[in-house]
Amino acid sequence: MTVHFIGAGPGAADLITVRGRDLIARCPVCLYAGSLVPKELLSYCPSGARIVDTAPMSLDEIEAEFAAAHAQGLDIARLHSGDLSIYSALAEQLRRLDRLAIPYTVTPGVPAFAAASAALGREFTVPELTQSVVLTRMPGRASAMPEGERLAAFAATGATLVIHLAIQSIDTIVDQLSPVYGADCPVAVVVRASWPDERILRGTLGSICAQVAAEPIERTALVLVGRALAAHDFRESALYDPDYRRRFRGSRG
Repeated sequence: MTVHFIGAGPGAADLITVRGRDLIARCPVCLYAGSLVPKELLSYCPSGARIVDTAPMSLDEIEAEFAAAHAQGLDIARLHSGDLSIYSALAEQLRRLDRLAIPYTVTPGVPAFAAASAALGREFTVPELTQSVVLTRMPGRASAMPEGERLAAFAATGATLVIHLAIQSIDTIVDQLSPVYGADCPVAVVVRASWPDERILRGTLGSICAQVAAEPIERTALVLVGRALAAHDFRESALYDPDYRRRFRGSRG
């Protein structure tokens, strides 16, 4: 028996890996985070599968589902939204499975920030402008931020910032980033990236608060800040320059 943790993607039901889809299809038990995972993915479950929405459950109750399936020798497909590498509550579940000596696998998924990049039609790294992306969040009831992980510190690098679970703190974000990036720095808010009701707000640090105030936006929206979001006059990458020598192509000279 194995618990298969699967990144279910950012929202669109077809943004799941082939491996993840095939694992769902062969597991007689499926635990999914119903508040964020599209229910269309449940159509891949085999007939008669036990399907459990974990949104209202505690970690103890989820552990009990793991233990019960293990006792019956039944594999579990455990679906989480986006990718499992960030903000997935994966670590505490794996720790409990280790204590129970229950085997598990982890299958990556399409992260929300990648879906937001696609929706915006923007690359977050641009030659000689920014080559780093910071994935972060704002403090909330679930967990505080470590002391050294502050927006102003990240902003000092000039990186593109992808701020999760942050729309309720848009005023704070603007106040902390404007002195570093400037009021004209591009900002985008991507709401429910890849879902059918996806919405995008584009503005600047100087204008985004008014735009957000005019529209009701749920907590799961991503806030993106950085010059790469509106870059046009930049040097092209050397990767495809005919005079750039690399393993698979020599220079014209």
